Amino acid sequence: MSTPVVVVPGIQGHWQWMSGLIDALGQYHRVSTFSLGVASSPGAFPRWADVLDERAAAEGGRVALVGVSFGGLVALSYAARRPDRVSHLVLVSVPAPRMPLAERGAYLRHPRLALPAFAIGAAQRLWPETRAAFPRWRSRVAFAGSHLLRVLRWPPSPAQMAGWVREWQSLDLAAACRTIEAPVLVVTGEAALDRVVPVSSTLEYLTLLPHAVHAVIRDTGHLGVISRSQELSRLIADFIAARPDPRAASRAVR
Repeated sequence: MSTPVVVVPGIQGHWQWMSGLIDALGQYHRVSTFSLGVASSPGAFPRWADVLDERAAAEGGRVALVGVSFGGLVALSYAARRPDRVSHLVLVSVPAPRMPLAERGAYLRHPRLALPAFAIGAAQRLWPETRAAFPRWRSRVAFAGSHLLRVLRWPPSPAQMAGWVREWQSLDLAAACRTIEAPVLVVTGEAALDRVVPVSSTLEYLTLLPHAVHAVIRDTGHLGVISRSQELSRLIADFIAARPDPRAASRAVR
């Protein structure tokens, strides 16, 4: 039986933004997910842990966790809290526990007022990797249009996102890394293309988690979960297959 997988979405909070990855990964594993909006700060991380407890229990008590960007912090926190319930941990373009956020202070202090500037900045950051991922103009426009429709249909909440980030900054996730027992795959795009979370920040996990391994998705930056969902799903499936769950193996032997 293949390892069940739970995918945790990024800071925008909606699992629907990752539907391509969920469908692609479903070719290899049974996949479930949820939206981060089930929790509000303070206390969001414990509430997300409750949700993941429910998912793990529904899957027999143990799952592989895939955390995308901010969702990787949620997955990391849970893997530290519940090591017996996480067979594998995959961190996709996840910010380091203490990634500097000084330049984004205005978004955190006044999230609604800063939304227009944030949206313009996001478009500017994501365009270079859209251009690299899709060599033809027609495919670029189609991708950008589909992503815009996704954003409009499932819009993020600036106030909610700011609260989640503040709660993250109050946690000592670097210390949590020392308690992680599951094998870890760290996935990034290309350093020149990820303008959202610097690849150098994500690569800090290779030091914080000594047994972690790293994989790169070419021709993308932060949007690989959408623009390269097939490649990402194969990376995840291959990692889980190469690093079988030792606890599951021991149960099978008994």
